[in-house]
Amino acid sequence: MSRWRWLWTRLTRRLWFRAALFTLLAVATALFAAVAEPFIPYRITASIGAEAVDNILGILASSMLAVTTFSLTTMVSAFSAATNNTTPRATRLLIEDRSAQNAISTFLGSFLFAVSGIIALSTGIYGESGRVILFVVTVLVIGWIVVTLVRWMEHLSRLGRVGETTARIEQAARVALQQLAKQPHLGGCPAVPLPPSAHPVFPAEQGYLQHVDLGRLEALAEEAGQKVHLVMLPGSYAHPRRPLCCLATDPGEEVDERLRGAFSLEQSRSYDQDPRFGLVVLSEIASRALSPAVNDPGTAIGVLTAGGRLLEEWSTTPAEPTVEHPHVHVPALSADDLLDGFFRPIARDGAGLLEVGIRLQKTLSLLAPLPGLGDATRRHSAEALQRAEAGLTLAEERRILRGVALAAEDAAWP
Repeated sequence: MSRWRWLWTRLTRRLWFRAALFTLLAVATALFAAVAEPFIPYRITASIGAEAVDNILGILASSMLAVTTFSLTTMVSAFSAATNNTTPRATRLLIEDRSAQNAISTFLGSFLFAVSGIIALSTGIYGESGRVILFVVTVLVIGWIVVTLVRWMEHLSRLGRVGETTARIEQAARVALQQLAKQPHLGGCPAVPLPPSAHPVFPAEQGYLQHVDLGRLEALAEEAGQKVHLVMLPGSYAHPRRPLCCLATDPGEEVDERLRGAFSLEQSRSYDQDPRFGLVVLSEIASRALSPAVNDPGTAIGVLTAGGRLLEEWSTTPAEPTVEHPHVHVPALSADDLLDGFFRPIARDGAGLLEVGIRLQKTLSLLAPLPGLGDATRRHSAEALQRAEAGLTLAEERRILRGVALAAEDAAWP
């Protein structure tokens, strides 16, 4: 994905973007009636007066203002609940929720449509035929508001809930993991050893690497007649002493500056090109659920199930390694990178709970036979068992967990 396409995708996810589009459409629709007036037969206009349309628009404007304010307040409360019950990193997905954005945009657009219609009626822009068009459009808008309200009420019953938020994070991580499974090198070539005299390109600032424009790197590498070796992947933290990429020889400061433009750094991580981030956020939900203040091992068990499902899909998805950027070498993300950020925090925070330890060992046993996961799952199983033996207070619980781990090892690892 190019940098401009990535920026456009981020822009369209903003709440204000969709609301602005609906607002412009609403105002344009209200003013359209004055333009289309000559095309309405006169005999239809006699039964609809200005007062009828004005009254309806007045009711619509006052009610939609209240509904918009209420909906925004509800969304803020849902964001706060998600932050307190899951993790602050989940709030971004709630803000980008299409259903919530459509509802807020519809209510705000309807309010501005009514206000625009009232102003136009007061200034005498509409003739008799124009009032007919405005009346018909108002009826259609009311029908759309009713449909949106019904959907919004059903959506509010789930917004901000732990299960709903966890499902959204799982889906975001699934998209990133599937892209990684199909293109483990992001459309570039596999990584090769760097030449001894490799020239590093350092970032000018600090931040998390959110996006890499491989198309731009390919064009610059072809122009310079060299290969670009990517050093860090999206999700890594970059600083001026850690290189972004390397070239065989020094191409000059101008080319270095243009290469830096292909890397987008931000102060927070993103779900798009960073599959590790989704798994890390899921583990944060489990860690919060396992804290003494919450004490909700069921949520942690559900997170383990979701994470195991994601890793299984990633491991079994067939790769489609088409090389779109032959001048760019990209390292592949290892299984250790994915499993370390997900299992280790849960094993640490759930070491004193037998049910969490059992689910953890069973999840690892299910992943062990899958391609590329055997060594990493063995290591995490042994580490989690060691933590649990130190955390469990009863000898009987330690014996049960050792039995589960041993049975899982015999079943999954020949």
